Formats: sequence, C-alpha cells, structure tokens
Amino acid sequence: MDNNKNWIDQRFPLTKVWNEHLAEYYTPRNFNFWYFFGSLAILVLVIQLITGIFLTMHFKPEAGLAFDSVEYIMRDVDWGWLIRYMHSTGASAFFVVVYLHMYRALIYGSYKAPRELIWIIGMVIYIALMAEAFMGYVLPWGQMSYWGAQVIISLFGSVPVIGPDLLVWILGDYAVGDAALNRFFSLHVIAMPLILVVLVFLHIVALHTVGSNNPDGIEIKKNKDKNGIPKDGIPFHPYYSVKDIVGVVVFLMIFSAVIFFAPALNGYFLEHANFVEANPLKTPEHIAPLWYLTPFYSVLRAIPPMFGSQFPGVLAMFAALLIFFALPWLDRSKVKSIRYRSLPYKIALGIFVVSFVWLGYLGMQPVTPMNAFLARVFTATYFGFFILMPWFTSIGQTKPVPERLTGV
Repeated sequence: MDNNKNWIDQRFPLTKVWNEHLAEYYTPRNFNFWYFFGSLAILVLVIQLITGIFLTMHFKPEAGLAFDSVEYIMRDVDWGWLIRYMHSTGASAFFVVVYLHMYRALIYGSYKAPRELIWIIGMVIYIALMAEAFMGYVLPWGQMSYWGAQVIISLFGSVPVIGPDLLVWILGDYAVGDAALNRFFSLHVIAMPLILVVLVFLHIVALHTVGSNNPDGIEIKKNKDKNGIPKDGIPFHPYYSVKDIVGVVVFLMIFSAVIFFAPALNGYFLEHANFVEANPLKTPEHIAPLWYLTPFYSVLRAIPPMFGSQFPGVLAMFAALLIFFALPWLDRSKVKSIRYRSLPYKIALGIFVVSFVWLGYLGMQPVTPMNAFLARVFTATYFGFFILMPWFTSIGQTKPVPERLTGV
C-alpha cells in the first residue's frame, strides 16, 4: 500500500493535497450549525450533476418534443419520476442552502478582510447558479417555462440602442422557440455546470488559503504554538468531516420527505401551470418565476417604466444583485461577528432580511396597487441596507472581542 502511495505521490501530489485541504487544514474549533451549509451546497451540486446526466439521456431539446419527453421520463423511464423530482427539488434545495450560507457570511462577517476574494467568487457562483436555474426552468417547456422565458428574456430588449439586436442574439430567433430551447439546453447541461465546478474549486482554494472564519470572527492563525499549529484550531478531517455527516443526514431526511410527499410543494418547487404544455396562444393568468428568483423580479416590477421602457427596472434588478460585490468595502466595522457588533448593525440586518423575504413573497403575487406600494417600500429598505452601511457600521458601541475563541 505504501509503495502504491509513493508511486502516486511521485506523479501526483495526492498526499500533499490530502494534508493541505483535509488532514492538516486547521479550522476553528467553535464551528456551529451555520457551517453545515457550505458542505451541503457541494452535496446538492453533486446531486444536481448526477441527476442531470440521467435526465439528459432521455430529454429532447425541441419545442415540439420537450414537454412529451419530460412526461416520458416521469411515466415510462424506470425511476424517472424519482430522478426528475430529485433534480427539481434539488434546484430549490440548492438555493435554500446557498441563501443560508450567505446569511451566515452576513452575521459573522465572513466577507471582511482577508476574505474579500472568497466573497467575490461566492457571489459569481450565486449569479451563475441563478442563470443555470433559469435556463433549466425553461427546458420542461410547460406554460410557465415558456411564458416565464418570454417575459424575462424580453427585458433585454429594453436596453437602449442595442436592445432589439441583443434580444435576437440571445434567442437566436425573433421569438422564444426551438433556437432558444437548444441554446438554453446546451448552456444548462455543458457550459454552466463546468463554470460552476471551476468556480466552486476556486472558492475552496481561496478559502483554504486564508483560512475559515468562525462565530467569533477571530483569526486563529494569529495565535499559534511552537509547532506553528493554531492553538484554537483542529484538523478538518476527521473532526469536521465526521460532524458534517450529521448535517448531511438531517438534510437528506428533509430532502427525501419533500421528494416523496410534496415534490411540487404546492406550486413553490414545481408550478401548477408547468404541468401543462406550452401554448404561445394562451397566456397564464399570472406569470412569475420560481421563488428563488422572485426577490429580484419584485425589484424589477417595483420600478415604474420610464418613457414606456422597462429599462430602469432592469437596471435596478441587476443593481440589486451586483451591489453584493461591494459589501466588503461598505462595511466599516472593526469587528466581524454579530456577537460583538453594535445594535444599529443588528437592526439594519434584521430589516434587510425582512425586506428580502417580503420581496420574494411579493414577486410571486399578482400586481395590485398595495403590492406595488409594498414592493417599492421593501426595495428602498433593501438598497438602503447597502447605501447606509458605511454609516451604521461605524456608529454604536461594539463589544470587546476576546483574544481566544469562545465556545460554540
């Protein structure tokens, strides 16, 4: 066995990689349950890749055959229904895990120096994941898939000067049809998964270069013993690799319960209109994307058209995404963790979370005067969180940060 290992190590740094990223990668000893979601995101990515491969074997990316091929998978392919539901539920599970992972970064300041690049790569992953999910959502070619694509893609036509040409370039045609479906299929099954895998690899490498943050926001590398090992650190493997199994088991229990008992989750994971084949001549009563995209869709709808163009809303929607990239530089607080933050930050973060959840809810509802008013209020508080961050992170009384890690 040792001879085989030596033979491999002479040709590939297997032991070095194992030690640097697992056995000798020292992590803070006070990780809590919030730190499950990073490993769970990798688990869901693997589930999506594997189930996606099997779905691709039977799916036909043609406007006239796509819906029937999904029905064929559900009804005639052995265990096809399970694979399809694992993939559709996995898409929503991916965003649940990612949103909780991002929230953990907000409460513990994991975007602050020296982890700015980790945060930036993470945000690129998030945007790539949204693009991947949207293109996958179009593929079943149900009513909501078709009309959702029609509404969202048509927004690019509102870009001044280049809008009409940009729209044709994206669609490959003058309307949502075979060309668009083929493009989305190619991007969904080949380009975007490759991009996501590369970005996740870069995210992990960047994380292991500077080290993991912790609930106290203390850099454990600053306090080492005579052997250069952090006094408050423990090897990721076997301590946290085993601990993560607990999170995996709990996640898979919930994941399985949804798949077997409520795969559509009353229209939140699979919308009712998407069980009807796309009909370009019949518009659904209410068009809205799936829940994980609705906060930004709500921002889009909250901005009234200007000179008959929806372009201001499109700008606001993309601004709502891109403003996250500035977070490491907007936060002026000298402490990272919410445990030691001032009261103004805690209040502002609470308002931001409430605003984000409400925007998500409003994005799923029909447009009414009251819903439009609420969407504008919560859009204002959403952007206010970022715009006012340099102010509310620099005021108030923070608690003293201890020299060593505390308990969990």
